[in-house]
Amino acid sequence: MAHLGSRRRRALALPAGLALTASLGFLPTGTASAAVTSDVPAAVSTDGPKLSYVVNVKGGHGNAKAVKKAIAEAGGTIVYAYDQIGVIVVHSQNPAFGQTIRQVRGVESAGATRTAPISTAGDMAIDSERPLSAEEAKAAAADAVAGQDPLEPLQWDLPAIKADKAHEKSLGSKRVTVGVIDTGVDDTHPDLAPNFDRAASVSCVGGAPNTADGAWRPGPGESDHGTHVAGTVAAAKNGTGITGVAPGVKVSGIKVSQPDGFFYTEAVVCGFVWAAEHGVDVTNNSYYTDPWLYNCKKDPDQKALVEAVARATRYAEGKGTVNVAAAGNTARDLAADEITDTSSPNDTTPVERKINPRECLDIPGFLPGVVTVSSLGAKDLKASYSNYGLGVVDISAPGGDATRYQAPDAPAVDGRILSTLPGGGFGYKAGTSMASPHVAGVVALIKSTHPYAPPALVKGLLYAQADDRPCTNPYDINGDGTVDAVCEGGERDNGFYGTGVADALDAVRR
Repeated sequence: MAHLGSRRRRALALPAGLALTASLGFLPTGTASAAVTSDVPAAVSTDGPKLSYVVNVKGGHGNAKAVKKAIAEAGGTIVYAYDQIGVIVVHSQNPAFGQTIRQVRGVESAGATRTAPISTAGDMAIDSERPLSAEEAKAAAADAVAGQDPLEPLQWDLPAIKADKAHEKSLGSKRVTVGVIDTGVDDTHPDLAPNFDRAASVSCVGGAPNTADGAWRPGPGESDHGTHVAGTVAAAKNGTGITGVAPGVKVSGIKVSQPDGFFYTEAVVCGFVWAAEHGVDVTNNSYYTDPWLYNCKKDPDQKALVEAVARATRYAEGKGTVNVAAAGNTARDLAADEITDTSSPNDTTPVERKINPRECLDIPGFLPGVVTVSSLGAKDLKASYSNYGLGVVDISAPGGDATRYQAPDAPAVDGRILSTLPGGGFGYKAGTSMASPHVAGVVALIKSTHPYAPPALVKGLLYAQADDRPCTNPYDINGDGTVDAVCEGGERDNGFYGTGVADALDAVRR
């Protein structure tokens, strides 16, 4: 089936042998017999590529102290220690660091977070976007009625989840903050500045929090993805530009992507812990954690990455945060017994591998407790590119699709999602990246309505309030006579739409 693009985009060159050494923990010839328990070799090699690791410590302060000592003895430098969840971010040029530290008493798991060497300091929308034209903006403003922002007539996605009706009752509470864990947010945008929460914003690039002024913004040439997502969540209803799903709540920027667009584990862990400890009520996660699209627990490195991010999401939820994530854009049935991954590791040389998606997880989206969102087009059908799967997808929301597949009703003209771009601009994007912030906005409205509700109750309301959407079979999105996907399940819970379509109007009803 032809669709609009995949979730990722690039691969950096690194010799295959080195990539395997880094990603799988294989030792160079002559060191494979090294045995380590609580001690480490007196002399360690430091001539390998500089890699980043996460070391997951077993419970107990005493263990953490001993592990930190062992890290240094194994040739590691601690970048940041998240002692509250037992995750330590480490840099090392010892090619044997991963295997060495995994054998230390008190270490639950440890692994390299990348297969490419650390460089001096992407984007999960589908490969289809365009800026708003001046002609469209002028026409939209002419169509706007009382109470609408000038570009709101182009936002077919708002009535699709009844957000326009919800805004008549509530815009959401300023006491609620949605953290956009992404590529950075331009808080100087006129549609974002009124609602921006600086105190809850940070750069986590590299794995340690950086609170310097503006550190959360995308740099020159960096992705506009996070700014687009932020506008969908909470662009202000202020007589200019667009309107967000929850235009009365706060939004913060939690930047976790490298300048080249990679989302590595250490930054993602930092993002969730920061959100947990800075009053963030909802996180939106429109990405997957590089370099593995699917992390298989039988691999020691990938197992450690899953454990580190899982600890961070659990910690955030324990502090009251609801975590929302995109289901992905590869048009795959993630409830299948086997799928083929040809994109990992995406920071060096990808290899083809057959994986079981129940055992090899896309993180953070498919971790327990995280709300996983599939994407709809303007005709309320599963978007052509959206992943799906019974028992995997929790809920659905507008993420846009090719206009030729699902065209919106007038006056809207584009089947993609219109939102904010850095520098005060506006543009269209599509992807499950764009669906997820619609749900994050609805969650923010629920939290505004029920300020003391814990995450479990908020998620329960989200699913119960969702509008039932039965399977759409046969599904032939491009009309070529070939079935492009098969939906399994019933009217109230199925592989395409989960528990249904998010409902903003019900979210503001007490």
